[in-house]
Amino acid sequence: MLRSVILAASRSAKVERAVGSAPISRDVVRRFVAGTTTDDALRATRELLDDGLTVTLDHLGEDTLNEDQANATRDEYLNLLAALGEQGLSHGAEVSLKLSALGQAFDEERAESNARAICAAAAAVGTTVTLDMEDHTTTDSTLAILARLRKDYPTTGAVLQAYLRRTEQDCRELAGSGSRVRLCKGAYKEPEHVAFQAALDVDKSYVRCMNVLMAGEGYPMLATHDPRLIAIGEDRARWFDRSPDEFEFQMLYGVRPEEQRRLAAAGYTVRVYVPYGTQWYGYLMRRLAERPANMMFFARALTSKK
Repeated sequence: MLRSVILAASRSAKVERAVGSAPISRDVVRRFVAGTTTDDALRATRELLDDGLTVTLDHLGEDTLNEDQANATRDEYLNLLAALGEQGLSHGAEVSLKLSALGQAFDEERAESNARAICAAAAAVGTTVTLDMEDHTTTDSTLAILARLRKDYPTTGAVLQAYLRRTEQDCRELAGSGSRVRLCKGAYKEPEHVAFQAALDVDKSYVRCMNVLMAGEGYPMLATHDPRLIAIGEDRARWFDRSPDEFEFQMLYGVRPEEQRRLAAAGYTVRVYVPYGTQWYGYLMRRLAERPANMMFFARALTSKK
């Protein structure tokens, strides 16, 4: 019920205005979104790299309705990647793309072309791209585009969502050598016939999918803040004899930073998902809906440096 309420609020312009104008809300946004500009993203990247972490940068924006908007998103990523290279940050920072922000909803070929340009720019500065996953109606399209991009840019990362019933099989198909796969729980409201609804069922699916990826020949990227799943990830790494450089943990910017540093100090690669841009509202609300317990993480983070 709470998840449904949060997702409904994420689509309300009235709620967005109220959230954006409240002082405490602005504090939340600053804590969990790096800022609105490229310079903000670069600043956050530099700070995280100095702490021994790695980064994936997401320029927020997915309600792309025309070619001009899609091109503007592409150009922002091209500028960001150029700046990462110029400032010597690309060794530890990649970018995450939403194909919807590049035109997927109205022109799949245009979205793929834009993504290809970004992959080329990333390769030129020595870094990588990961294609974010969105609601289930775009999964087949996103995976098809991924397969085509990987022919020229084999390190392009995939994202799979454990709450979808299909994901365990998708993990099997994407667990091959060199395949970078971020496993997350999922953050969209999906019907029961395509997605698990109970939190326990999602967690069980996450562990099954993790087992498939860790047993495979690819590079798993375990995106979770859940202490139980992190502990299981550490255990599975030992079970499948994976060294710390053969997989990574991923967490959101501003969430459990002390745990991020603990894992990094233990020798693991920890990649922080850093969002920036003016369209922060939908992103933040989906993170709350993905796991309503995240609201507790957010509240604690605002009152503690942990």
